[in-house]
Order: sequence, then C-alpha cells, then structure tokens
Amino acid sequence: MLGLIFSKASTRTRVSFMVAMARLGGQTIDLLPIVTQVGRGEPVADTARVLSRYCDALAIRTFAQADLEAYAHWATIPVINALTDLEHPCQALADFLTLQEAFGSSPADLAGLTLAYVGDGNNVAHSLMLCGALLGVNVRIGCPEGFAPDPNVLERARALAEQGAQISVVHDPLEAVRGAQALYTDVWASMGQEEEQAERERAFAGWCLDEALLSEADPRAIVLHCLPAHRGEEISAGVIEGSASRVFDQAENRLHAQQALLATLLGGL
Repeated sequence: MLGLIFSKASTRTRVSFMVAMARLGGQTIDLLPIVTQVGRGEPVADTARVLSRYCDALAIRTFAQADLEAYAHWATIPVINALTDLEHPCQALADFLTLQEAFGSSPADLAGLTLAYVGDGNNVAHSLMLCGALLGVNVRIGCPEGFAPDPNVLERARALAEQGAQISVVHDPLEAVRGAQALYTDVWASMGQEEEQAERERAFAGWCLDEALLSEADPRAIVLHCLPAHRGEEISAGVIEGSASRVFDQAENRLHAQQALLATLLGGL
C-alpha cells in the first residue's frame, strides 16, 4: 500500500504513482490533508509513525524540505520525495530516462552530453543538477540575475560530479543553450509564487525557449518541459509542438521511472 500525502496540486505525479502502484499489483490511498488529521495540525511525528503501521511506503508532496525530512525521520517505511520547494527528484528520473531514449541505450551513454535549462533556478533545476552530476551529464542553468539556483545545491552537485561533468550557471540564454543536446524549461512562477507572476514575466523577458534559442543548440537537440506549460511565456507553441519536442514522452516516463522506483523500494517485501 502506497500512501500519498500531497499538500500541492498534482496531475502527473499523482496519477503516475497511482498507476505505477496498480501495475505492480499494489494499491494507493490518497491521504489528502483536507480529509485527514494532517490538515488539522496533527504532528508529523505522530502521522508518520501511525501510517508506517498501515502503509508500505509514503510519497510526500509538500512545500518545505524540512517537512519531508521529518516524515523520513519518523517513518519506518520508505518515504519518497514527490516534490518540495527544494527538489523534484522523481521528475529528474523521468527527464534523464527521456534523454537516454534519445541518445543511448544505457545511463552510461549519457556521459558528456549537455543539458541546458533556461528559466528559474527552482526545484526542477536543482534535481537536474544533482542527477546530471551523478550521470556525467553537463548541466548548464541559464537564468536571469537574482533567479539562480540555491548555492548549497550547486555546491553539492559539483561535489557529486562524476566522469568530468560540468555544472554551471550562466545569465545569458544564448550562452546556456549553445551546442546543447537537450533544452529544458519550466514555468517562471512555481506553485506558491503566483503573486509574483507579473514581476517574474518582466524579469524573464527574452528567456522564452523559442525557435531562435533552439536553433543555437545541437541539431539533434531535444526539448523538455516538466509541465504544465504556459505556451507563449517560458516556451513557444511551435517548440513544444515541434519535431524536437519530447515533452509528452517525458511525461509518460514519469510512470515508468516511478514504477521502477517503487519496485526497487518494495521489491523485497
């Protein structure tokens, strides 16, 4: 039994976990805070220990990384990060699987490739840096001044870098994408930042992943977006619907990556 505790809205993460668990022969219980004692302030320490008696794993989608870590500390079952404000590791698993489908037959084939991310240095950017570092993929984060990734995550990614992977941050979109094998973007205002939308649109002027940026990449380059997408803002309609786009393969790979993750975590039960 997989318990889902999601304090943020979700389409791909929620559905892919539910379908993945069903395909493995298991079940999922949706523990929405609004219908459980979580929403009434029950301590995480109590919730985690009780749910450990009922479920085989928990997937947590929340705001603060500290909340996720508290669940992991008190639970006696696997706790999966289904997204926090700091990281989105399940998304990165699907992203690099999509890169592997385009450029090789195994993770080892990814070493030396360059993934260019253009946009806000957010949780998605953080997980791309960390996962890319482990796989030997060069990750370039292109963002306006003031929207760079967390320096602690950047330092950790560089410390993890294997096979000579270069993890870099630049503040020019052309410099970020030039020669890259994968171009990636995300919304400019993440969940919880909706009040900053207008301000961020001004700050990110010129950062849309459009046909002009795509033309600066490797001719074989693929385009990625974790969805939902705002066409005409962070990505043009022509690029997301174009021949280089792997966005919907990437969304499908959320299912496959999470099924593999669950099988790995629960296979010994």
